[in-house]
Amino acid sequence: MLSALLANAFFACSSGPSDTPALSAEAERGRSVYLGNCIACHNIDPAKAGGLGPEVKGSSRELLEARVVTATYPPGYTPKRPSAVMQPLPKLAGDIDALAAYLK
Repeated sequence: MLSALLANAFFACSSGPSDTPALSAEAERGRSVYLGNCIACHNIDPAKAGGLGPEVKGSSRELLEARVVTATYPPGYTPKRPSAVMQPLPKLAGDIDALAAYLK
């Protein structure tokens, strides 16, 4: 009886499969790029606004490339915030696809 109670308690407290799907290798690389370069201004959770930067979850590849590489906006895009704080990070040009995969 005691062993059954202990087993039940163990399985009730142990973590089961996560509801969060596993990231692809490219999205995982994008996550690393995001955490290493973006969270100083954007929230660690890209679906939430940060102290300086807006939420970025769901941003298009075109927007990411314009904002990250040149700190501009794609033609016709209306910014979420009227600020010009973001600095270009051209060193990340080769990581835009990975960022887009992570933020989709």
